Amino acid sequence: MQYDWDDKPELNITPLVDVMLVLLAILMVIAPNIVYEELINLPQGSATKQISKMSPVHITIDKDKNIKVNNNNYDFNSFADNFMQFSQSFGEKSTVTISADKSLDYGVVMYIIAAVKQAGFTEISLATNG
Repeated sequence: MQYDWDDKPELNITPLVDVMLVLLAILMVIAPNIVYEELINLPQGSATKQISKMSPVHITIDKDKNIKVNNNNYDFNSFADNFMQFSQSFGEKSTVTISADKSLDYGVVMYIIAAVKQAGFTEISLATNG
């Protein structure tokens, strides 16, 4: 039997590619579910200091510009000054939620937001039905 030295062998890599694709698919499915747990020694906290819960401020404005702040009624024209005095009993870290009628003018709501910001509140949110 004579061997042909010019004959080049062909490599069939199709099974290798199939196996690698299956392994890649398995890795992609399992990888997001892997949870790493790190043991951390946290410092001991002070048990004597209590966290004070800030009471929220709810402002409601109806379509006739009647303003109600935590069950207290205020006049629209003098709201900024009255709210400045009212806000001194609350901390500046308190959250303010404003509920306004959708038929109100944009400027009316912006006036209320500006008054709340001038009083020193930084966490202001607008309530919606969604």
